[in-house]
Amino acid sequence: MNYNDTFIRACRKQSVETLPVWYMRQAGRYDPEYRKIKEKYSLLEICKQPELAAEVTLMPVKKLGVDAAILYSDIMNPVASIGIDFDIVKNVGPVIDNPIRSAADVNKLKPIQVEQDLPHILRTIEILAAELKVPLITFAGAPFTIASYLIEGRPSKSYIRTKGLMYGEPEVWFKLMDKLGDMVIAYLKAQIAAGAKAVQLFDSWVGALSPVDFKTYVLPTIRRIFAELKHLEQPKIYFPGVSSGELLPYLQGIDADVIGLDWRVSISEGRRRVGSFYAVQGNLDPYVLTAPMSVIQAQAKAIIDEGIQEPGYIFNLGHGLFPEASLEKLKELTDFIHDYSRQALKAQGWTKQESGV
Repeated sequence: MNYNDTFIRACRKQSVETLPVWYMRQAGRYDPEYRKIKEKYSLLEICKQPELAAEVTLMPVKKLGVDAAILYSDIMNPVASIGIDFDIVKNVGPVIDNPIRSAADVNKLKPIQVEQDLPHILRTIEILAAELKVPLITFAGAPFTIASYLIEGRPSKSYIRTKGLMYGEPEVWFKLMDKLGDMVIAYLKAQIAAGAKAVQLFDSWVGALSPVDFKTYVLPTIRRIFAELKHLEQPKIYFPGVSSGELLPYLQGIDADVIGLDWRVSISEGRRRVGSFYAVQGNLDPYVLTAPMSVIQAQAKAIIDEGIQEPGYIFNLGHGLFPEASLEKLKELTDFIHDYSRQALKAQGWTKQESGV
């Protein structure tokens, strides 16, 4: 089997013969084999066993035929290195033992020591880089999303403490953003050095902010992160999470290669908002996967038809897979995306997938 670089070419807005596809949370609870592993080990325990974490990462590549692997890990993993105690609690999510509530708490945060504290993550990447025939995407949580867990102490719907710190103590907020930005930069650089072929910055909850607040309190750190990674050849993806459509125009000019879209904004409108420089990724509503296969294919076809109108498109979901998703439907969807996009691109002579950038 030859190396499949379709995903990398799409990130760079180069010609492709078929659209690449991968799914956020593609290594997860929808897979019965993974559920059996989770009966023995927690998420964090899997992450600390490189061979097992690599095995879980490989599962969807083998079973679904996707065009990229996403590292099996969690966005919270690096915060242990900076001095935060946490656990991933079943049916809750990240729970922080020592949440950040003051300037003193921020001052206690240490610089990340990736090689010293997270060697298991780097080893997993090294194993996968040697075995995979598709690109490996690694990732980090973006500063706002990580901060929301650190400040709230657990997942939140209102982000009341997070916004309270942001509005009420902006100097403390920006110091926290600086420290988390430093953490992300060091973490992603170490992942790339270990063999990652692309990196994604997950900002799952930043859509909770107004555009003005995003521009004021978060965007400067996002710009700095990507500016620090600009010299590295690996494609960089920014996913501003759910309900983030109104934030997209503010992303123009960041040094990323790909912008992820959720399902509330069409591919065409997303491209209009972010500008022509970027490739785009997305954006099927994950819960469409509960529908009959004919409905799933119809929605996928409509997204593909929009996606191929300009160079640089990667099929994905608008957010992560959920436990009730069907492995069989995902496999059928992946085959459909490859087959239909191949025919559609051939019909237009692939010319619209040629980069003009």
